[in-house]
Amino acid sequence: MTRQEFLTRLRAGLAGMPALAITDIVADYETHFADGQAAGRSEQEVAAALGDPTRLARELRAEQGLKAWQETRSPSTAVTAVFAVLGLGALDFLFLFPLLIGVASTLLAFYIVDIVGILVGGAMLVGGPFYDGGGNGVAALMLAGLGVIAVSVSLSAITLLATIWLVNGLVWYGRLHFRLLKPAIES
Repeated sequence: MTRQEFLTRLRAGLAGMPALAITDIVADYETHFADGQAAGRSEQEVAAALGDPTRLARELRAEQGLKAWQETRSPSTAVTAVFAVLGLGALDFLFLFPLLIGVASTLLAFYIVDIVGILVGGAMLVGGPFYDGGGNGVAALMLAGLGVIAVSVSLSAITLLATIWLVNGLVWYGRLHFRLLKPAIES
């Protein structure tokens, strides 16, 4: 594969990333080719040593997604990091995706339960004074509503921690995966 073919495939694989990032990455790989030629190696030898540019682009996109998650922890960067890690390999995708769907579905169910609990507890708290049971029933209903809200907020916090743990676990897996492949890229 020639320098131009390699760089064209690399650019195509990096499509969608910020233009400045693509320019910097392509310039780095142009430098690899220039250094290789200065050392007496052919373009084909340098391209073979760098590996598959499509795979390399997926790894670089994954690294960018992982960095974005480390810098800004938000739902959008979490999704970017998760899909970047999943994009590293089709085989990994086949094993991780069903597991992630199950875990994500469970977390979503917990979030829904949390929201419903907060709404029900709020209704109990606000509706307590209008309860026609008399005496201690009003206070008991209001306190029960407050308790339901407290349990729901606590469960929300635990679910949020589990979500962060999941995303961090995927980031760790992605970095481990990248570190295992890095020697092959650098050789």
